[in-house]
Amino acid sequence: MKDIKNKDLIVFKGLMFLLLGILASAILIAIVPRLDVIALLVIAVWSFCRFYYFAFYVIENYVDGDHKFGGLYAVFVYIVKRKWHKQTNED
Repeated sequence: MKDIKNKDLIVFKGLMFLLLGILASAILIAIVPRLDVIALLVIAVWSFCRFYYFAFYVIENYVDGDHKFGGLYAVFVYIVKRKWHKQTNED
């Protein structure tokens, strides 16, 4: 699949993700309108956003500037390999 180059299409795609998240959250809250469920949903969304920031900004700018990740799977592989590499070097 090719990368999207059109700036308007990139913005549209981002807004569609936002709309999808809002709709999914609204439906979940409509199905289970309890404060504890809403609080857990907010915590989950916030935590995933922070992990995304960690994966694509913190690692590249503060941990290892040589790595540029193409997706979350690449971040996962990097973290697993880094942890495994540290364990084998400590032995």
